Amino acid sequence: MRNFYGRERGEFVLEEDKERGSYRWASVEPRRVCSGFVNPDSPQDAFKQHELALELAPYALSVSPLDCESLNIMYGFDFMYRGNHSELLVEALGLPPALERMLEVPGATVLGCEPALQLALDEDCRTQCRLSFEARTAAYHVRTGEFPEEQLSVYFTARRYGSLDPGETYVSALQRLAAICTELVDSYVVENVLKPLQQAIAIR
Repeated sequence: MRNFYGRERGEFVLEEDKERGSYRWASVEPRRVCSGFVNPDSPQDAFKQHELALELAPYALSVSPLDCESLNIMYGFDFMYRGNHSELLVEALGLPPALERMLEVPGATVLGCEPALQLALDEDCRTQCRLSFEARTAAYHVRTGEFPEEQLSVYFTARRYGSLDPGETYVSALQRLAAICTELVDSYVVENVLKPLQQAIAIR
């Protein structure tokens, strides 16, 4: 990473060149440290970078185990699609039964459908996960029938709240959270979300 620059509000970013399609980045904000890897060869490659950032943060930024409000791992998946993203989400993933009949309104076109599901994974709700979508189709595109090829994004986030436990490090906490996130993506998200979206795009 060799591109370093500052943003407003005291944010600093270090990143690789983006032209190759796979690149790493890291940022430091007043209340947050972020690390990202776009299109890594494997999730483990990204996790190594995140672990290094968390190994350095206590020493370089004077971050103590009590300073942790939350620790997050996010998988992001982008599908390039020229068309109505919200309509595609309805077709691929369906709607709750209570909403299905809304599609029968004469002349209606789906303008917005970005479902989200958030779950607590323990009794005290310290560990949570969230599945969300970001469609990039606007009413203008539907009205004109001119759809640019844009990214339809799927995000799966695992988050754990609160300070570190006794004997726990940022790296060990991250490793446990990464294992949870990866298991849920592999067991549920791939088969029930990503593949249906991929198939719906392929037949359109």
